[in-house]
Amino acid sequence: SLGFPQKLWKMVESDQFQSIWWTEGRKCAAINEELFKEEVPGREGLLRVFATQNMKSFIQQLNFYGFTKMQQDFERSASLPEFPAEEAAASAHSKILYYYNPSFNREHPQLLEQCKRR
Repeated sequence: SLGFPQKLWKMVESDQFQSIWWTEGRKCAAINEELFKEEVPGREGLLRVFATQNMKSFIQQLNFYGFTKMQQDFERSASLPEFPAEEAAASAHSKILYYYNPSFNREHPQLLEQCKRR
């Protein structure tokens, strides 16, 4: 069975999940909190991703693995259309959470094995 960072990586890479994606710089996971709450915890059986059934537990896991919550505009440019997912989510008044871990980087998947529980 995969660990939390590997499961998270698979989710961010998958097109099965609309609630979580890589930010433009591919160094952070962006999470649409409301959509995530609908999409992830309720899964059962083979579709289940995490043992946790709520957002608070999921965020605790992020913290245990050294993820840091980032400010919403940390890597935005003046040109919003470059961020279609973020723009769509923002227009729907959803809360987008950004989490960063130096070992969780789309350009360097080999770093994932350094993403250990504290």
